[in-house]
Amino acid sequence: MSADTIVIIGAGQAGGWAATTLRGRGYGGRVVLLGDEPHAPYERPPLSKAVLGGQAPAESTELFSAQRLAALDIAFHAGIAATRLRLDEKQVETSDGASVGYDKLILCMGGRPVVPPLPGVGGPGVHVLRTRDDALRLRARLGPGRHVVIVGGGWIGLEVAATARQAGSRVTVLEQGPRLCARSVQPGVSAHLAALHGAHGVDLRLGVSLLAVQAQPDGRPVAELTDGTRLTADAVVLGVGLAANDALAREAGIDCDRGVRVDAHCRTSAPDVYAAGDVAVSAHAATGGWMRLESWQNAQDQGTAAALSALGESAPYVPTGAVWSEQYGAMVQIVGFPALAAREVLRPQAESERLLSVSLDAAGRAVAGVAVNAPRELRQLRKWIAQGAVLDPALVRRPDLPLASAQIG
Repeated sequence: MSADTIVIIGAGQAGGWAATTLRGRGYGGRVVLLGDEPHAPYERPPLSKAVLGGQAPAESTELFSAQRLAALDIAFHAGIAATRLRLDEKQVETSDGASVGYDKLILCMGGRPVVPPLPGVGGPGVHVLRTRDDALRLRARLGPGRHVVIVGGGWIGLEVAATARQAGSRVTVLEQGPRLCARSVQPGVSAHLAALHGAHGVDLRLGVSLLAVQAQPDGRPVAELTDGTRLTADAVVLGVGLAANDALAREAGIDCDRGVRVDAHCRTSAPDVYAAGDVAVSAHAATGGWMRLESWQNAQDQGTAAALSALGESAPYVPTGAVWSEQYGAMVQIVGFPALAAREVLRPQAESERLLSVSLDAAGRAVAGVAVNAPRELRQLRKWIAQGAVLDPALVRRPDLPLASAQIG
C-alpha cells in the first residue's frame, strides 16, 4: 500500500469500521480517526430502545473503545472536528487549530436530525435523538404521568413511541402523511404498525403536523398543530428526518447532492477521497437513481468497503437495503428496496403480531419485503430477492402451502 496516512473524518459506525478494517487488512501506515463527539465509536440503534428506556447504560453502546483503538495504533482524536478540507494540499484543518495531512481521506461525517424552521422548536422541552447525550436528556423526560408528543411517524419516531409507552408515558404521534413509514414500506406494513401502536395505547394522528411550540411558565412545551389542536407535553420529540453532514465536502468542491456522491467503490469526485455511511449518496443500478441509506448495516458495510477501496482491493459495494426495528418486542426486518415495488402481497399469519409483506416489481420479481417476528420467512425473502425470483401472488397468500412453493421462475 503506497499511502502513508489515511485520515477518517467521523468516528461513528462507518468511521469506526473503516479504521479497524484498515488494520485488519494489514495496513501499516498511519491511521487518524477524528470524532466530533467526546465518545469512542458507538452503535446508535440501542439509543432509541434500551438506552432510552433505561435498561442499558449509554456506555454499553460502545463499538470500539479508546483502548482498543490505541492497541490497534489508531490515532483517535475524540471531540475534535474537521473544519476545512484543503484538497490541493491534502490537508484537513481541525477544530483545535491543527492540520492533519493525508494520502487517502475517508469521509464518514454521518448526518444530523432535521429541525423544521418552526417557531419555538429551539426552546426547552424540544428534543431530537441522534447521540448518546440526546438519549440521556430525553430519558429524563419519560415516565408515568408524563406526556410525550412525537413529530414524525417514521422509524425513529415509532421506536421512541414504543420506548416511551413502555416507560409509562402517554404518547401522541403526529404524522403529516396518510400512513406510517410511507417512504420505506408498503401500505400493509403501515397498517400493521398503526395497529401495533394503537394496541399499546399510542394516540396516532395522521394528516396533521406541528405548527409551532410554545413554552409554558413551568417550562413544559405546548405543541400547536395544523388542525388547531394544542397539546401540553413534557417533551416534544422531532423525528422528521436526517440531513447529511456534507457541508465540509461541498465547501471543498466535492460533488454533493443531499450527501456526498460516491461511485460503486465509495470514491468521491475528489482524488483519493472516499465516503461512507449516512453521509454518502450512491448510484443504485436497479433504480437508475441515487440513494442514501440510513441504517446500521449500511454504515458498517460501506465503512468497511471504503477502507478496502482506499487500500486498492475492494470489489464494488452492493448495498442490501437491510433495515431492522424493534418495537414492543416486535422485530421488524426489511430487505431489498421497496422503491422498486409495483405491488404488495401479504401472507396471512396465524398470530396477529406476525406479518409477512412481499413486494413485487411489474414483472412479478421479488424486490423487497418486510417480516415481523418471522425470521424463517425472512430467510426465504432474502433468497428470492438475491435471485430475482418470480412469484405467484396467489401462492404467496396461501398459508396452507410452504412459502417456497410460491416461486414460479
